[in-house]
Amino acid sequence: MNWEYKSLLPADFSPSARVWVYQASRLFTISEVLHIEGMLSAFIRSWQSHGAAVEGFATLFFGRFVVLMADEAVVGVSGCSTDSSVRVVKAMEAETGVPLFDRQMLAFVRDDKVELLPLGQLAYAWQNGFIGPDTIFFDNTVATKKELEERWMVPVGKSWLQARLGKEVMARPSR
Repeated sequence: MNWEYKSLLPADFSPSARVWVYQASRLFTISEVLHIEGMLSAFIRSWQSHGAAVEGFATLFFGRFVVLMADEAVVGVSGCSTDSSVRVVKAMEAETGVPLFDRQMLAFVRDDKVELLPLGQLAYAWQNGFIGPDTIFFDNTVATKKELEERWMVPVGKSWLQARLGKEVMARPSR
């Protein structure tokens, strides 16, 4: 799979543009992707904050990650406009039956595809070689365009998971 996504981000958005990443529990089907892309496009065209148009961007990466971005250098995003973005993601969830708000599921690149792992099984996966320090992790906690570009897809050994797993992350070689 081609894991390049940075060139698809809006070049004219500020590095501090706010980002939200929602991860699906499974790959979306082609018909779901087409429907979701339509929902995202319609939402971005109508996204407002206190009556002003939000400079927004939305896409679906790798058939599984809904990414929303608002360039607050143009118009600040208020609580109401953030709520409207959450409503559209909840609508996607309701229409597809695919959970998008489960922050306990972690995503990794294994064998050139996205694999999910419950947070509660992280230590077990580490101890049994499912993941190692060089395994690519999708850090959905990124909050800005710059973070999305620099640390969304990051090796486990350079992510917040290293603290959760302890010092052995940096010492243990990948399998």
